[in-house]
Amino acid sequence: MITFSGFVSQTLEILLALAAAPLLTGWINMCRAWLQNRRAPSVWQPYRTLHKLFNKESVVAHHASPVFRGAPYVIWACMTLASAIVPTLSTDLPLSPAADAIALVGLFALARVAISLAAMDVGTAFGTLGARREMLVGFLAEPALLMVLFSASLITQSTLLTRIVETLSHRELAIYPSLAFAGIAFTMVSLAENARLPVDNPTTHLELTMIHEALILEYSGRHLALLEWAASLKLFAYSCIGLALFVPWGIAQAGDPVALLLAIPVLAVKLVVGGALLAVVETTNAKMRIFRVPEFLATAFLLAVIGMLVHFLLGA
Repeated sequence: MITFSGFVSQTLEILLALAAAPLLTGWINMCRAWLQNRRAPSVWQPYRTLHKLFNKESVVAHHASPVFRGAPYVIWACMTLASAIVPTLSTDLPLSPAADAIALVGLFALARVAISLAAMDVGTAFGTLGARREMLVGFLAEPALLMVLFSASLITQSTLLTRIVETLSHRELAIYPSLAFAGIAFTMVSLAENARLPVDNPTTHLELTMIHEALILEYSGRHLALLEWAASLKLFAYSCIGLALFVPWGIAQAGDPVALLLAIPVLAVKLVVGGALLAVVETTNAKMRIFRVPEFLATAFLLAVIGMLVHFLLGA
């Protein structure tokens, strides 16, 4: 049964994700510029870009199928729903019991399949190249992400992210060896899934290295705006997953409106610190060769599996 407080917290979480996702991207870009001793763009630049793209006309190839036209809407909807499932402000989320961690990974997979099919639909060389690379990354990253989520679910005996947050936030502050391995693996998977360095460079247009940019090269106007917004939502969702698994403190419990209001500045502080750390990681690492990406993600999968084995051996 959906309560009024649950409806409010769920609505607030969705609106916050839609509004704050571009801001997180702008903050990371600003930190990267500062660390590289460059003049930083405004933190509001992603909003200006979205406004410009939404007001431009979309140019679509004559032989493009409905798959190409509908993919941006599917991807944006998947990322919005993923952000709604992850507990960022409160654990009183009506949508959460209907979709656990496994379904969350399924949403990311559905978005990946949609963008890959759309990239191959128009038949350009760059689109096909990007789709193949994207499916390779997803084929290796999704099992590692599942192992990370399973490591946390073994501690809490549940795959629901809300249950995981409730359990971990009420335990005493301690270092769990299994979560330590899982945290490193999640960081590596998050970098790959969000097209960040050292796996991919979201600002490059070099055909030999780009993955994400090759997928959206044929889009323009409102379609490109939705894809850019969806990319920011995906980064926001992955950031909130990491906070829910490894820094769950500050998230409000069900029926606590005061804690819900306090959770907003707490989340803001977490995202500011996390965005700055991500900028440091990207600045201190060079772009790796595309042939090294399987080794990178295989290492992430191995670390996640080690985390599960540590839990079975040590019970922590």
